[in-house]
Amino acid sequence: MYDISMTIQNDMLVYKGRDEIRPEINAYRDFSNGDVHESELKMPLHTGTHLDAPLHMLEDGADSSIFFAENPFYKAQLLDLMHIEDKITADNLKKFDIEENTFLLLKTKNSRPGYLENTPEKFIYLEHSGADYLLNNNIKGIGIDSNGIERDQAEHPTHKKLLKNDVKILEGIRLNNVPEGRYVLLLSLLKIAESDGIPARAYLFENGEIDVLLEAIDRR
Repeated sequence: MYDISMTIQNDMLVYKGRDEIRPEINAYRDFSNGDVHESELKMPLHTGTHLDAPLHMLEDGADSSIFFAENPFYKAQLLDLMHIEDKITADNLKKFDIEENTFLLLKTKNSRPGYLENTPEKFIYLEHSGADYLLNNNIKGIGIDSNGIERDQAEHPTHKKLLKNDVKILEGIRLNNVPEGRYVLLLSLLKIAESDGIPARAYLFENGEIDVLLEAIDRR
């Protein structure tokens, strides 16, 4: 099992390194002024590992409530694109045998320790031609190891093309230790209604691993 989620913390990686969107975790009560310790979290819904709702980019798009009835398990395929230096285009994707109805995960050098810390504004992204190519492969969703699936594209064509075609966008996953291959993705979402994005905890399981874990529970 691979936990591919980002850890929520005050100094975590954020989109282009912008301090104004970093989470704030503060204790509003502690043992100096009471008998309990209680904290609050202030965080944009597009910080950390999260799913974009269509409303994020489409004026008449659906909000996060559309995800509530979803089965949280998806057939997933991870592509190794660590060699890409700037953006993922259609030509970069044509060599892969992409399975239909899968949640596609794009592993790039964004996952390499230190890369985004040192160059937060130069994250590898999915260029609009790559989005067009993947739409023709009838996929369920796309996950990428950066805080945004695109950058510096006028009118946000990658987001809009995917969301208009009901393709889920999962941003902020970490894939450095995960090899290329096919998996089962567990995407556990916070149940936040009427929002344009929704934080997620994401896990990858190798084929058959869930059955092994269930058998181990039964033997306890």
